[in-house]
Amino acid sequence: MKRLSLKRWRKPKPDDVPVRLPFSDIMEFAMALLSISPHELRALGLTFAHRKRLLDHMLACGRAAEGIEPNKLTTKQIELRLPKGDLARLQHFAVRELAKAASNAAVIDRVLTALDEAWHQHERPSHAACSGEQSSPS
Repeated sequence: MKRLSLKRWRKPKPDDVPVRLPFSDIMEFAMALLSISPHELRALGLTFAHRKRLLDHMLACGRAAEGIEPNKLTTKQIELRLPKGDLARLQHFAVRELAKAASNAAVIDRVLTALDEAWHQHERPSHAACSGEQSSPS
């Protein structure tokens, strides 16, 4: 029974939003999330359950990185699938707290850009859905 519930939990849901980042940025983001105090966590409107769920998503992408050569982890894009509500929480966290913990400004820029792109991609319906056209294979 437990195995069945784990498979169901891992299965991507329709409202999951894909975020693509280098594995090293995902791990740095996870470390920043771990480094904030309980007081700072509450100030961001997050609970320990929120943080645990966000970290679970980030650490799960480690399985996708297992087959990648270590020297390529800084550039290889890994897809992190997040529920839309968690995406909003991560954007809020990144804007307010990531600058305090990130090792360099490029990490902050990449994370914020990836989160913004994922948010806008999820919000914007596809062209075919808007126009009622169906794409035909050519």
